[in-house]
Amino acid sequence: METLFISLCRKMATILILESSTEVCSVALSDNGKLTDIKEDKNGQNHARLLTVFVEQLLTENKIPATGIDAVAVSMGPGSYTGLRIGISAAKGFCYANQIPLIAVSTLKAMAQKVIRDFSQESPSSETKRLYCPMMDARRMEVYTCLLDEDGTELEPVSAKIITEDSFQNELQQNTIVFFGNGAMKCKTKISHPNALFLDNIHASAALICEPAYEAYTKKHFEDVAYFEPFYLKDFVATIPKNNVLGK
Repeated sequence: METLFISLCRKMATILILESSTEVCSVALSDNGKLTDIKEDKNGQNHARLLTVFVEQLLTENKIPATGIDAVAVSMGPGSYTGLRIGISAAKGFCYANQIPLIAVSTLKAMAQKVIRDFSQESPSSETKRLYCPMMDARRMEVYTCLLDEDGTELEPVSAKIITEDSFQNELQQNTIVFFGNGAMKCKTKISHPNALFLDNIHASAALICEPAYEAYTKKHFEDVAYFEPFYLKDFVATIPKNNVLGK
């Protein structure tokens, strides 16, 4: 009986993680919320070509059969319409084939969880309360964003915002706001308040999904594989290349 108990305690929840909501194509393996291996490509929209290749490489290199995966976690968005569809289609296919659960994690909140944790280990640099604002590029001066407090509680829900000089001015009067993500840098020229803090090199990654995915797994917060849809936030709009306008 004691041997069985030890064996059960050592059982790892091995989760395959797919992140395809931005230009980054990222696939990871985690055990009990800890990253064990990852493959990433940051060179652009290569998801259709690389996502399943990365999955196969990770499983092969780590000697894990498909049946050894306990769940698949995927970024649910917001983000790239095409990227999200590719990632979620691949995740659903893997779940269907191996009869395992699907976990969906908010892309923005996964980024925020890491930043909040990192800052919690530091001494406060000022007397103002610190808020966190992940931003994903949505073209031009628009971003996908939300606002969270130091406990990760959502103060403003995920939305698409056009950033102007007036954005977050009320919140910045009383708080330090930490801006980060691939949409944050373009907002620097618009949000110039002294309480605005911008972080570089924070991007969507499967590595950031490890902990929230494991938390969802332990609580059995699974999605319906047949009906789950990504959080697009905005409708897809097809555009016509300039050289094809009017049949030219």
